Amino acid sequence: MKEFNITVVDTNNPKILKFEVNHFLVKGNYELKNIDEAKDSPLAQQLFYLPFIKTVYISGNFIALERFDIVEWDDVKDEVAQQLVDYLNAGEPIVNEETTQKKQPITVYAEVTPNPAAMKFVSNKKIVPYTYEFKNIDDAKDSQLARELFHFPFVKEVFFDENYVSVSKYEVADWNDITMELREFIRNFLADGKEVVSPETVQKTKETVEQSVADTNYDDTSQQIIDILEEYVKPAVASDGGNILFQSYEEDSKTVNVILQGACSGCPSSTFTLKNGIETMLKNMMGDKINQVVALNG
Repeated sequence: MKEFNITVVDTNNPKILKFEVNHFLVKGNYELKNIDEAKDSPLAQQLFYLPFIKTVYISGNFIALERFDIVEWDDVKDEVAQQLVDYLNAGEPIVNEETTQKKQPITVYAEVTPNPAAMKFVSNKKIVPYTYEFKNIDDAKDSQLARELFHFPFVKEVFFDENYVSVSKYEVADWNDITMELREFIRNFLADGKEVVSPETVQKTKETVEQSVADTNYDDTSQQIIDILEEYVKPAVASDGGNILFQSYEEDSKTVNVILQGACSGCPSSTFTLKNGIETMLKNMMGDKINQVVALNG
């Protein structure tokens, strides 16, 4: 039997406290604002008996609680943490996910991209918290949706961003023949409440991102380039079904190296976009610090 331990973590919101657990608790994400909404979560029902609990969040390996103003967390957090530990170690149910994971009202629409080999399938709900790129079925071992998409013989690559799936195809297939089939497959997968990417992988990605931020010490020019890409370039690239990542800045040659993902990778117009879009923007905003922008993968 698992032994549960809890670590109390502050958040940016002083009213919300996070209780991280050393094991995964649930597959889905749950935000419960009262005991009626918590009918499928025995744990949340217990927590709402505490008069200062306003909202309960349960996701992956943590429980986050929002309090009313009648108490301060410093006065009650140890008691709450102990109550959670006792509850979990008693083997009590957290969320009855079989009940909650009924068909969800999901809509998915197909959207063309500048890359004729890629199509973007946009959901009305967030599907992943980070970007994920899969070049083949071996890369997709931690994503059920990507694995199943690779079972279609015409699927070449798969890319996930917050609310969409970008699919690249082989030339043997025509979008007119396969778009509807892919759209319905993705919609049904999401509506069934299945995991797009495993919770373990999402947690590893979160830790990697946080560690990367902590370890990174960019020079001023590199940081300025990153800020421009984040604010002005990434939203436009995402709308085309892709992503751009800053790789490095070579001061001697004044070269910016980037990585293109999703629909932008291998896109015939990506060179034009780099030279006449991103490169021109960086030159205009940063002057003689920039000579050229190079995509390391295309």
